[in-house]
Amino acid sequence: MSAHHMHYGGPVTTVYAPHSWPDFGRVVRLPGVYAPQADSRFLAGALGREDVTGRDVLDLCSGSGVLAAHAARLGARVSAVDISRRAVLTVRLNALLARQRVSVHRGDLMSALPGRTFDLIVSNPPYVPAPHAALPGRGRARAWDAGVDGRALLDRICRLAPRALRPGGALLLVHSATSGAETTVRRLTEAGMRAGVSDRVRIPLGPVMRERLDWLRERGLLAPGQDTEELVIVRAVKH
Repeated sequence: MSAHHMHYGGPVTTVYAPHSWPDFGRVVRLPGVYAPQADSRFLAGALGREDVTGRDVLDLCSGSGVLAAHAARLGARVSAVDISRRAVLTVRLNALLARQRVSVHRGDLMSALPGRTFDLIVSNPPYVPAPHAALPGRGRARAWDAGVDGRALLDRICRLAPRALRPGGALLLVHSATSGAETTVRRLTEAGMRAGVSDRVRIPLGPVMRERLDWLRERGLLAPGQDTEELVIVRAVKH
């Protein structure tokens, strides 16, 4: 498996196998909470390239909290936010297991921490395109369904993140290319940030995408015969 990452000075290509991504160690998870997967470890690898020691980091849409604990392990002061009560409890449990200090909050994106600003925001939000526009209010699908174009949360994060970042602060946002990497870059650029796709990796389709193969192909989001998807990390810096 290969991945490519880019700094603003020019493109850099790195080739590595999945086992070189960070290992989160033991992780517990309550039912309905998103399990750490390839996207979680992919984003953790990008997080490891950031200088977060002594910095304020926000893990937005924290899920299991593995990214929050990883940031704390790297020396950051970490806050984590999720709308799910079970996720909030899971984040707390995994922070305890990792012996890391994480301030955990329940709420809808930035509404959980009004007025707070950060040096870095990392986010692995729900981004899977779904045949229905309405977002699930409960159940397992709440952890991944994101509307017909997969952008219900992505667009809100693009709009809200710049206000929650300090000057020079950065956003690391992971999602599937089926949800529109170019759209994410454009929205963040329009919001006044310097944005680009910093990392790309191709992985096998997961079970949710496989269940929706016919629908995704009808929508033109997957090509006939395609059995992989590209994950991207968009990195955006506030001027």
